[in-house]
Amino acid sequence: MSHFAVDQLSIQQATRRLLRDASRPEQQRDLAFRRMILSIPAGKVSTYGKVAAAAGYPRYHRAVARLLRTDPPDQLPWHRVLGAGGEIKLHGTAAREQQARLKLEGVRFKGERVDMERFEHSIKPWEV
Repeated sequence: MSHFAVDQLSIQQATRRLLRDASRPEQQRDLAFRRMILSIPAGKVSTYGKVAAAAGYPRYHRAVARLLRTDPPDQLPWHRVLGAGGEIKLHGTAAREQQARLKLEGVRFKGERVDMERFEHSIKPWEV
């Protein structure tokens, strides 16, 4: 097996491990995610990736999505967390509800995406 093939295999294994770990509940990690999400003020938004990075878990955006999907409804301002570029990642009724909640808070859209230049909240973990 070539050196390149071994490197590729290592990268694939590391990626699978990261995705597997991100799909598991983890108390300390989820607590950090919750603190970051709760720090997003009304009328502002952030992304799954930026919440994960600010919590100290870069590349764990899927774990943030899992937390929001599995936590009891309305304990977190779930509607303020979006996909990269301001995209609502939910579908159907849930997507319409997220958009409606954001509009009620004064968040504006450019087409189907939130205007991130105006409404993105810069999460600073040392202020939380």
